[in-house]
Amino acid sequence: MADFNIQMKKYTASPSQFEDFDTIIDVRSPAEYELDHVPKSINLPVLSNKERHLVGKAYNEISPFKAKITGGHLVARNIAHHISQFLSHQPRSWRPLIYCWRGGQRSRAMATVLREVGWDAHTLKGGYKEYRKFIRQQIPILCKKLKFCVICGPTGSGKSHVLKELQNNGEQILDLENVANHRGSVLGWIPDKPQKPQKRFDSKIWEILKSFDVTKSVFVESESKKIGDIQVPDALICKMWDSDCVILKIDRALRVELLLKDYLYFVNNPSKLLHSLQPLKRNLSKTVFLEWEHLIKTNKMHDFVEQILEKHYDPAYEKSIKSHYKKLEDALIINVDKLKNHTFDNLAKDIKSNLDKLQIAKEAHDYRP
Repeated sequence: MADFNIQMKKYTASPSQFEDFDTIIDVRSPAEYELDHVPKSINLPVLSNKERHLVGKAYNEISPFKAKITGGHLVARNIAHHISQFLSHQPRSWRPLIYCWRGGQRSRAMATVLREVGWDAHTLKGGYKEYRKFIRQQIPILCKKLKFCVICGPTGSGKSHVLKELQNNGEQILDLENVANHRGSVLGWIPDKPQKPQKRFDSKIWEILKSFDVTKSVFVESESKKIGDIQVPDALICKMWDSDCVILKIDRALRVELLLKDYLYFVNNPSKLLHSLQPLKRNLSKTVFLEWEHLIKTNKMHDFVEQILEKHYDPAYEKSIKSHYKKLEDALIINVDKLKNHTFDNLAKDIKSNLDKLQIAKEAHDYRP
């Protein structure tokens, strides 16, 4: 048994070695995989959701030994299926890394069989739990290395549109709202796109951060600490609060026009809009809320949007942005005076051009004899 354990340790790897392997295989159940997984890993479960429940029931109600008997034949059958259906095409040189919850029996079972076939299979030491610990340590390290530029502006100023155009122009962006599946306000939920679990969000953030070139800026939209039910990692939000800013200044009438286009699903479904507004009741006078209800029910959406900006979004934005973003007073200001087909593309180019000029001027000042 001791020799076996020594052999097992020989074929283990850490999360820092992910790039050394051709394929990362998650052998946990589909339900566990759906909650979160190592980015780019594939799910080849050695126990299905139902089978995992059966094994757990046998463990709790009969005995650990009975659970191993129940699980043993299920695991063996499932591994055989995966080899014949998904892995038989792999060459002799293929190197898979396999993980389960804690790097225990499920991943060892799969790795043992794959090594017997002839592949150089390893297991992730500590499993998924070790991976979670690893990314919680890595996100602050990556944030410290990166330089962010925060696109600021009140609700409806087109920050997300500008961010997308910056990406189209070859810039690095971190679209937190896209990763979170939420637009970051009480009306920010996106139809048919429920938010993923917090752990899944963290994994995606880590995956994106590590892909960036640290010599170039990363553009990100100003956000609160929470986006819907998702918490932005402390190291990331603190880095954003301490980063250079660009402010989009846009007339409220243009913002109303843009919001009516961006939130068309609410315009077309007043009942959902009314339902989504309920959490604001406790912060507003009864008179204001009844007025909003009337405007929505009578399809006066333009007036409603103007009012919710004036009475809710704009005061909340001013309070939040000024108390958190430390370099706001020195921000580059970009004025938006019209909304046309290429407005946001032009804004993205203006931002990059002006930031480049500021950087050149700064470097000239820093290196002045």
